[in-house]
Amino acid sequence: MPKISKAKIIILATDGFEQSELEVPRDKLKEAGAVVHVVAPKSRRDKETIKGWKGKDWGKPVKVDRDLPDASESFYDALVLPGGQINPDLLRGDDEALALIKAFLSSGKPVAAICHAPWLLIEANGVRGRKATGYKTIKTDLVNAGVDWRDEPVVTDQGIITSRNPDDLDAFVAKIIEEVEEGKHERAELAA
Repeated sequence: MPKISKAKIIILATDGFEQSELEVPRDKLKEAGAVVHVVAPKSRRDKETIKGWKGKDWGKPVKVDRDLPDASESFYDALVLPGGQINPDLLRGDDEALALIKAFLSSGKPVAAICHAPWLLIEANGVRGRKATGYKTIKTDLVNAGVDWRDEPVVTDQGIITSRNPDDLDAFVAKIIEEVEEGKHERAELAA
């Protein structure tokens, strides 16, 4: 059970992430003392950054700390998946990204997904039979994937944390901190 001030957290994202859903958790977790690395697929980024989405247009670039092939679940205490429509849609078609997500799900370490990012948990078969939430337009996707849908700011089931949208970021980050400090969770093995 690491204290948040001793924790190492990975944020997995690519171009098209919702600006606030990456920056707010990154900044608040760093303020709490965690080491936070933004990781992206090398093929999806321009130079050393990935570009966010804000409102109805592209947002600001965010520095990438590590390439996805250089990131390992064993080095980190938790995984954060920001939403936006473009980011999780691109990542759910990336085998390396899905392998990393599945490794975290299998490890029992906290996995946090907000907005459209629960699409990644569906693709990794990590939410079937669990309570979860997400952006209102993916409710049917989650229900069809076997989720016990909840319309709440933050929902946690065995260390899998989900939230609906940027309005829920304070509750989302607080729950990430709580779950990191709680430690690993026993989870059923994922189907291949």
